[in-house]
Amino acid sequence: MTTVLIADDHAAIRAGLRMILSNAEDLHVVGEAADGRAALQNAHTLKPDVILMDLQMPNLDGIAATRELAAAGMNVLVLTTYDHDDYVFGAIEAGAAGFLLKTAEASEIINAIQRVAAGEGAVAPEVSRRLFAAVAQPRQRSQHTNPGDLAAYQLTEREVDVLIQIGHGSSNKELARHFGITVGTAKTHVSHILEKLGIDSRTQAALVARDAGLLS
Repeated sequence: MTTVLIADDHAAIRAGLRMILSNAEDLHVVGEAADGRAALQNAHTLKPDVILMDLQMPNLDGIAATRELAAAGMNVLVLTTYDHDDYVFGAIEAGAAGFLLKTAEASEIINAIQRVAAGEGAVAPEVSRRLFAAVAQPRQRSQHTNPGDLAAYQLTEREVDVLIQIGHGSSNKELARHFGITVGTAKTHVSHILEKLGIDSRTQAALVARDAGLLS
């Protein structure tokens, strides 16, 4: 059973999301939060598998809350009305594992939660093209590393190969097929890479791969 915390400052939206998720047999809403501070407190108390996070909230905005939760190893799936680049890249740089718009269908939200809980990413189709364009075009250096620094992180040869595939958007299942390993081993490789690079999400890893010149 995948547990979910809903963080949104609109009660009607929280109620709607709770109703949607209640229809999924393997999802269980363990709590709600009406502002960023409450989201932090409830997440640390309830330890949900996934936190559905709005970005525009009082007391503490969703990006700041995401940054703290991701740093604590929690899975944050942003669900917002806004698709401006500042919100998209701000959330990803903060460590969000996924980014959806509130116009998403119920099935999309449920699928995204399941993917994030499984250690994968989920990005709204409306913003994915911009995200891939950012990875493909080195117009902005990653704050975590640069091409000359990658060797300092002591990635193994296999981890570099996995990082390249992450940069091309491969899921854990696709990594397993590509390298002839189990999904569990693929997850372990990804976890080690994120830990060594000091980052929190696969999307950040893709940006590192781009900036290190690993993507052709």
